[in-house]
Amino acid sequence: MKFQLQDEYIELFKLLKVLDLVDSGAQAKLLIADGYVKRNGATELRKRAKIVDGDVIEIADAVIEVHK
Repeated sequence: MKFQLQDEYIELFKLLKVLDLVDSGAQAKLLIADGYVKRNGATELRKRAKIVDGDVIEIADAVIEVHK
């Protein structure tokens, strides 16, 4: 799936929430902290990581391509 940035970046946990991949921001933070989210192929543990143009986020079977 593709996500178009409205600003320069979006925080990782907010991205998961906006795309309805989780029920709440708290659930998003737990999934990130537990190592279930990858950013550009590497596990991302920072809940507030700034996701920018060109990043690819993976969670479960979902692959999110971020574009400006």
